Amino acid sequence: MHKLLIANRGEIACRIIRTARAMGIATVAVHSDADGTAPHVRLADEAIAIGPAPARDSYLVAEKIIAAARATGADAIHPGYGFLSENADFADAVRGAGLIFVGPSGEAIRVMGLKDTAKAKMKGAGVPITPGYQGADQSLPRLERAAAMVGYPLLIKAVAGGGGKGMRAVQGKAEFTEALLSAKREAQASFGNDHVLLEKLITRPRHVEVQIFGDRHGNVVHLFERDCSLQRRHQKVLEEAPAPGLSDRLRETLGIAAVTAGMAIAYEGAGTIEFILDCDDLDEAGDPKFYFMEMNTRLQVEHPVTELITGQDLVEWQLRIARGEMLPLSQTGLEASDHAVEARLYAENPDTGFLPAIGKLQTLRFPTGPGIRIDAGVEEGGEVTPFYDPMIAKVIGHGPTRAAAIDNLVAALDATIVEGVTTNRGFLARLADHADFRAGDIDTGFIGRHLDGLLARPEPDERLVAIAAALLAAETSPGAGPFARHAGFRLNLPRRAFADLFTVDGGRIHTIAETTGEGWTIHGQTTAHHVIIRARAGNRVDALVDGQPLGAIVLLHPGHIEIRLAGVTHRFNRTAPRKAAAGPADGCILAPMPGRVLSLHVAAGDRVQAGDRLLVLEAMKMEHRLTAPFDGTVAALTASVNAQVSEGTLLITIEKAA
Repeated sequence: MHKLLIANRGEIACRIIRTARAMGIATVAVHSDADGTAPHVRLADEAIAIGPAPARDSYLVAEKIIAAARATGADAIHPGYGFLSENADFADAVRGAGLIFVGPSGEAIRVMGLKDTAKAKMKGAGVPITPGYQGADQSLPRLERAAAMVGYPLLIKAVAGGGGKGMRAVQGKAEFTEALLSAKREAQASFGNDHVLLEKLITRPRHVEVQIFGDRHGNVVHLFERDCSLQRRHQKVLEEAPAPGLSDRLRETLGIAAVTAGMAIAYEGAGTIEFILDCDDLDEAGDPKFYFMEMNTRLQVEHPVTELITGQDLVEWQLRIARGEMLPLSQTGLEASDHAVEARLYAENPDTGFLPAIGKLQTLRFPTGPGIRIDAGVEEGGEVTPFYDPMIAKVIGHGPTRAAAIDNLVAALDATIVEGVTTNRGFLARLADHADFRAGDIDTGFIGRHLDGLLARPEPDERLVAIAAALLAAETSPGAGPFARHAGFRLNLPRRAFADLFTVDGGRIHTIAETTGEGWTIHGQTTAHHVIIRARAGNRVDALVDGQPLGAIVLLHPGHIEIRLAGVTHRFNRTAPRKAAAGPADGCILAPMPGRVLSLHVAAGDRVQAGDRLLVLEAMKMEHRLTAPFDGTVAALTASVNAQVSEGTLLITIEKAA
């Protein structure tokens, strides 16, 4: 292998290029029209265009990828994850073209790529599988009978793909048909395959997966386990290694089961065996029973946490195995130590149901230092487009203990600055710092149970209000700034300044800032705090508040000041916030993001009740239902099925009932 083409984009392309360069392997980047100036294009030794922005016209066209390899003289292709990484036909086509495919055989991908065939294979190998239906008969009557046999609640799951697409939880018979049709539509749109399987819904599951590697010499090892239980809509949000709270016996059993799975298919390369643990059903030793869920025949998004606890470069392992080498280490040579936790930083808005966001990254800054790793594929000034996954970066905390790793992750999220695009940064920080997460009390329903609290705006912290007032007072010169309406000079008395800060929802915080020998005394409504700003380095402020040290991240803007501390963000406006623009309360239903109108469920003149479904919008291959905000009548319908709409487009107008 002398030249490697990376059939991907974003942070995983950058990640692969860095390891290849360290190994002395030349690299080729491919890019769509939307990615011509992307970081992975500049980082590679050479780059080649492969088509228009939509992935179906570029990154998903196998012929273009192989042609690009031939044109550049590349002798190997790394698929990354997503796109063509689990496409068996692509793997076969690469090898058929005389090139090295950095991944498993097409046969292994086929067997494990469909959940029904994978479960059958695992059952034959003695790996436990979840009770359910994995049959080929996909007719509605057969699936209805199968659902009755499995019993409710149950889970409908697309046999192809992953990421929660084509997956629906069904609580009872009455909702089965609608959920089935919706899952099939989404599966067809995402994977070109609408087949589903049914399985028992485990009501308090944990998602634990095991990283494995196999070589062409018949060796398979595991690199320990990860916990990916913190999910939203079946998509991972936080991942960590090792999984907290498992007995040594269960860890060993999971590792043996994962290696058994890899041996059963003569697996070659990096793969992940995913298990579901039933927290409500324990075995005789008191451990949760576990079942094989699926296998990802590629490198995982969350592979950095495994790298951090093992000290191994998993991309290097992939490249060495693809060259025909034996595994770098045997099972007895592998050790795990320390702890790592990863958060997926996305361009999305938690306050609007986590709808994806697009736009220009006007400011993008990440922290550096011990215990922090950032894997990013975008940069300041770049664009988050509607064409691809809206991930900005993976932020990883690492430390000798789980508590230390979480502390480092929360601090890293606090210090991450993204402007121009709405992100889930604050949500991730609150999630990682949640007391129950820190205690290891986790399952896949964690986010849903705690969502209201995770989205709630915290009450202003008096210490942070004091720091905000002190910083504003310190930067204000006489005759300018927020304190200008009151003179600061008083004969033989400390200089005094007044300010009205406002919370995001309009609450007024009146303060008086008074100079002292050192720093400021900040008088609030009923309390006073003495603040000394000891040091400022970039956005980091170290202060003494009433003699107690307090370090925070501070962002000063013309209109507001933002202070982040221990995962909590407080924003104070310098002027009273303007009245929010009219929204659904006025009956105007707007497109929350760019997308395609998948289906309409009302017509002009229809009467609707609050919560009734109006239409379904498809964006980034996910279905988003828009519902009526109140009882009323559909006064106007400007949307049409299959229409492409931009963010903010008026779709439906509802006249409120009298």
